[in-house]
Amino acid sequence: MTTPHATLGTLLRTLIDQLDSAVAEAYSASGLDYKPRFTPIIRALSQHGPARIKDIADGMGVSHSAVSQTISALVRAKWVKLQPGADSRERIVHLTPYAKARLPLLEQHWATTAKAAASLNQDIGLSLEDVLRSALKALQDQPFEERLRKAAQA
Repeated sequence: MTTPHATLGTLLRTLIDQLDSAVAEAYSASGLDYKPRFTPIIRALSQHGPARIKDIADGMGVSHSAVSQTISALVRAKWVKLQPGADSRERIVHLTPYAKARLPLLEQHWATTAKAAASLNQDIGLSLEDVLRSALKALQDQPFEERLRKAAQA
């Protein structure tokens, strides 16, 4: 695919679309009702046990709202359940028996995805994950809004 006039945002969305659609298709082909965006939450719960939504969001570095929306989808798909925490406003996210039974298959998918990512890294000659982490760190140090203001003043 050639995208000579694509901007950075378009390129990033295109990359995400291609990666996510391929991974989603692999899940579907193996009979899983599972979306790639579920993975960080399911992995965190499988590695660390039940957790508050706030703690999951903090660990992922995303908003509470974004995690809440994904958890709602996970509840509907029977991957997680919510139980009250010590504070009546707090909800604790737990893997369901359905999810626990499918973890070995998910882990196989995750290993396959990691191998495919390594193949992509080899083809492009760098670690895409490292590039993305570096870009996010640079944006943490100097947000894009600030970069836009400086660029407009130059």
